[in-house]
Amino acid sequence: MTKLGIIGAMQVEVETLLGQMENKTERKKAGSTFYEGILAGLSVVVVQCGVGKVNAALCVQILCDCFGVTHLVNTGIAGSLCADLDIGDLVVSQDVMYHDFDCVNFGYPYGKVPGMDVIAFPADETLLAYAFAAAERVNPGHTRVGRIASGDQFVADKALKERIIAHTQGLCTEMEGAAIAQTAYRNGIPFVILRAISDKADDSAEMDYPTFERIAAHRCAQVTQSLARQLKEAEEA
Repeated sequence: MTKLGIIGAMQVEVETLLGQMENKTERKKAGSTFYEGILAGLSVVVVQCGVGKVNAALCVQILCDCFGVTHLVNTGIAGSLCADLDIGDLVVSQDVMYHDFDCVNFGYPYGKVPGMDVIAFPADETLLAYAFAAAERVNPGHTRVGRIASGDQFVADKALKERIIAHTQGLCTEMEGAAIAQTAYRNGIPFVILRAISDKADDSAEMDYPTFERIAAHRCAQVTQSLARQLKEAEEA
């Protein structure tokens, strides 16, 4: 049976989904509250992991070990790295990599984690297709598929933004996706990362982010609910 783990870093990224869940139960683990129940007819576990890579990876491992999830989706907001991506647009991960992982002096390509066989962690093709279709229903013509870049930094500086683009060729930047992807990859769990653009990841980010945070997070939650519905339909087919 399909069981979808849904992770958001902040309350605003999960509150809409929590309000739509049925038969909801709570379980606290490692400082986070995991909500198990039904969303769009599908068995799900929703958790607010907190900001940053360590918090994100910790929650993925708990979802795998303690809740037996079969699929993972990370929903949230991000800063745009692409001139064609405006505030409110949606990004679905083709793959995800770190923009702040640097072992170049040890002979590794920029962003590659020693011991991993990939630099960027690939999203599951089926989940990607479902997520793209869901995003197009929510915001037609405003969805891109591509690379998402993650690091433990809120990017609000044009020079830093340009360095991240040069290193990763990412469409957007955020603070959890690559850690979630790496942990899912190591556990053999199919995943996809969804992001709605909340700011331009440059000198305007500190002004734009508070204004558009809730709008972007709500849009991503709509996509996640639609994705859950597609997984349920596939399960029943």
